[in-house]
Amino acid sequence: MNMTWGRTYLRTAAAAALVFSTLAVGLPGPAAAQELMAARLEALLGQERQALRVVPSNRLAALTAPPTAQATRPAGDFSYDERFVAAQPVATGGSQWRCLTEALYFEARGEDLAGLFAVGEVILNRVDDPRFPGSVCSVVNQGTGRQFACQFTYTCDGRPETVNDQRSWRRVGKVARLMIDGAPRALTEGATHYHTRAVNPNWARRFPRTTSLGVHHFYRWPLRTASN
Repeated sequence: MNMTWGRTYLRTAAAAALVFSTLAVGLPGPAAAQELMAARLEALLGQERQALRVVPSNRLAALTAPPTAQATRPAGDFSYDERFVAAQPVATGGSQWRCLTEALYFEARGEDLAGLFAVGEVILNRVDDPRFPGSVCSVVNQGTGRQFACQFTYTCDGRPETVNDQRSWRRVGKVARLMIDGAPRALTEGATHYHTRAVNPNWARRFPRTTSLGVHHFYRWPLRTASN
């Protein structure tokens, strides 16, 4: 709170208390009481106006604005449906949103909606897993700079990340926005890995497969036991 505003507010409150305490002890007559009350209320309102002048206009607007509806999505207001995603506003966001959007665009833009969300789940599951970096951009760019040694092939395949399909970009951007805003991760059972059906990496033999969606198989870390 602005200190000048705070001091003026206290003086205003004190003046109000003085008005009512004076009236409480009694005055010579009703007319005199009314005149005194009017004079002191006028002085009180004058101090209030002075106090309001020192409040920044944006702060005053915020204090006097009516409450707005919560921006959170109501429970159940989500669907893996193209019409639902298409109805979302054009998505924007900061670096984490853009990193997720780029990953979805270059890794899975040709997928159906479930497959697209599933790839997004893997990325966010990695963010939450202490074995991986703690942000979307760090997860997506892990290993970038070493050709074919990165976690997401498009970041180290030697080709520029050029967005030519704006329609797909807008679609995956909405998916990225929904996921960052808390869309459910209900498709991959906590998967932290995936690969296309066209390849068969060595690690896939050791990792339990959780599901297959679109052109991808999804896996999670194997459970460790005392004997291994």
